[in-house]
Amino acid sequence: MVLNNRPYTFDRVFRLAATGGILYAVVSLMAHLSDVLIPFVIAFLLAYLLNPVVARVQERVPNRVAAVALTLTAVTFIVTIVAAVTIPLMMGELAHMAALARKVLSDADLAARASASLPPEIWEAIRDYAAQDNLRELLKQRDFWSLAQAILRKVLPSVWGLVAGTTNILIGLVGMSVIGLYMVFMLLDFRRIKAEGKNLLPPSWREPVLEFLREFDASMSRYFRAQAVVALLVGILFAVGFSLIGLPMGIVLGLFVGALNMVPYLQIIGTIPAGLLAVVMALETGNGVFTAVGLVLLVFIVVQGIQDAVIVPKVMGEVTGMSPAMILLSISIWGKLLGFLGLVIALPATCLATAYYQRLITLDKKTGNP
Repeated sequence: MVLNNRPYTFDRVFRLAATGGILYAVVSLMAHLSDVLIPFVIAFLLAYLLNPVVARVQERVPNRVAAVALTLTAVTFIVTIVAAVTIPLMMGELAHMAALARKVLSDADLAARASASLPPEIWEAIRDYAAQDNLRELLKQRDFWSLAQAILRKVLPSVWGLVAGTTNILIGLVGMSVIGLYMVFMLLDFRRIKAEGKNLLPPSWREPVLEFLREFDASMSRYFRAQAVVALLVGILFAVGFSLIGLPMGIVLGLFVGALNMVPYLQIIGTIPAGLLAVVMALETGNGVFTAVGLVLLVFIVVQGIQDAVIVPKVMGEVTGMSPAMILLSISIWGKLLGFLGLVIALPATCLATAYYQRLITLDKKTGNP
């Protein structure tokens, strides 16, 4: 290999050690500044995802500002329509789930049916979960903003402290708008940065670095953009399927399972909460537990079939991405190193490392090393 062509002199060992120390310092600094970097990184990823759309619009509307404005207007319109449809449904499901949780704890008829159809350990586990203070706090929320606040405080307390800093809704919205401002500025300057950024590189480095960045962009297009589209479509299918069979919290669970699909086939984890909700649905309706669980499994089988036969071939084409095991490993490692920031940058950082490794392999082949 290329790295083995040079002897390990004291100078080279020192340089390698210094490089390792610098990398450690950079990772430590990123972990320390993660709360500040998270809005910037999220905005960059959103800008990266939207830039191809802006470029398409700019082919018809030459002005970059107008193209960005039209794209963001269209995206805002679509998000608003989707939110107007889904949020009331989600809040209705939340109220329904709150009523179910109260029934689990206090309804004698439900307890009798559960005792007759479920092993005692499973029924006790369901009752214990329904009695948890965290769940009861979430279920008592009556509007979407209060629900979002409660979830963010529990899941990402440090990010919530940065974004909101108070329970005042206006301050929270201003904090969230920082991501939007970052994204707008990046979209406006995306083409100029790509065109002028190469002039900042030393001439001897320019072509190798640009070729490396092209490989990275190709990897990101395969592993990030396309998989995000697949995850979105799969989430919608699961939400529709769960709603059709009457599963409690079906829309929320469906979108969550779709998000899990950013790691291919990780949606199988969603069978666990879906199975528990199927048991609750069976106890509420009086239908058989096996029937309810069978309907949930049918949804998973049908959606998986549509995903493999239609969505993945159409969206991903013939391109093959990273293996699910590698994606899951990268998310675990980066999440451990940098917390939530690591989860956000896991796929891009892994694509960057993959592109660099492929670059080394290419250099190896050019030099004729075995």
